[in-house]
Amino acid sequence: MNVKLAYGEGHLPVDLPGDRTTVIEPQHTPGLPDEQGAVLAALDNPVGSRPLRQLVAGNPRVTIVFTDITRATPNHRLIPWLLEYLSGCVDAGNITLLNALGTHRPNTRAELEQMLTPAVVADYRVLNHEPENADAHVQVGVTRDGTPALLNRHLVEADVRIITGFIEPHFFAGFSGGPKGIMPGVAHLHTVMSNHGARNIGDANAVFGVTEGNPIWEEMRDIALRAGPSFLLNVALNEERQITGVFAGDLIAAHKEGIEFVRQTAMQPVGGLFDVVVTTNSGYPLDMNLYQGVKGMSAGARILKPGGTLILAAECREGVPANSPMDRLLRSVPSPEAVLTLLATPGFLRPEQWQAQIQALIQRRAKVLVHSRLPDEIVRAAHMTPCHDIAATVAEILKTLGSDARVAVLPQGPLTIPYLSTSRP
Repeated sequence: MNVKLAYGEGHLPVDLPGDRTTVIEPQHTPGLPDEQGAVLAALDNPVGSRPLRQLVAGNPRVTIVFTDITRATPNHRLIPWLLEYLSGCVDAGNITLLNALGTHRPNTRAELEQMLTPAVVADYRVLNHEPENADAHVQVGVTRDGTPALLNRHLVEADVRIITGFIEPHFFAGFSGGPKGIMPGVAHLHTVMSNHGARNIGDANAVFGVTEGNPIWEEMRDIALRAGPSFLLNVALNEERQITGVFAGDLIAAHKEGIEFVRQTAMQPVGGLFDVVVTTNSGYPLDMNLYQGVKGMSAGARILKPGGTLILAAECREGVPANSPMDRLLRSVPSPEAVLTLLATPGFLRPEQWQAQIQALIQRRAKVLVHSRLPDEIVRAAHMTPCHDIAATVAEILKTLGSDARVAVLPQGPLTIPYLSTSRP
């Protein structure tokens, strides 16, 4: 059986034994026949809110939050449509476009032009969020552990806040989109580190598909709401990045509708665990570095037998990234188990430790191999094993394990979230 894995901006074909392989993909949903029309209709008929046109009457100061280059949101379509909608009510000088980097690197002007179109970047104020600049933030209370809850002042001080993005299952926040566009999207690094702390990451409810009862998502929601009312414009996407659903209106109510829509297509039941799981990180831009690749690992690990083998196919054109906080943390310890020991040390807190923690928890019960553009020494420094030929590696594992061994493949990675049919999705 030939399976095409999402990889970079294309596909990686892999031959696997058809009689022993289960392919797990999202339920296909066709793209909307008129994407722009659906977006505009949603803005005029929102969930739990007055129409956006009424909210922007009187030429208010508007801040539009958009997702950064690591996300698959079709910003190049959504943002121009949204700006055209606003153009009759709000002057361009009263609109700020704020890039929700979270703790990621700032995007270059060329990247912003690619994401938003050159015309938008030329005609509007487009800013990268500054997660480490205290002066760029306003305090809105504290987190549950007492850390100041700091949000970007362009967001907090706006008269109207519009949060854009797309909804997919998220490996520790339940689902992306919604309040996540604000927290951590435009929150200070220290606020994010508090929310993503080792205790929260280790909570049993901090997993794909769970929001209510998830301490990470609930705190994200609470902090986001402290900024004041925000208008949501989120979309759902299929594997071809076509818009399949539009959810606009109240930040929480519209997001909830989007979650249930996405849950029906992305969450896929399976009957049992597998000896080998081959997964991806959904291709570019989601697989642009190994930091993001932990999401694909997490999706595959959900259906892997203890002691099994997980193979991640992720291009990683930007490395770990090199010399990033995660890269430095992984290089500072001799093993994944040492990562968990370090994170259990009272007072220890580092940026991006959450990704290393989840990777280490997966490696506690599985062997993790990586097929990528990364040099072997980079993969090994991240405490994983390079895999140059996925098909040959799987064949060798199956030969060792015997005729009862089974393989699962997630060609779209975390766009599909498998779960045991006997457990809660």
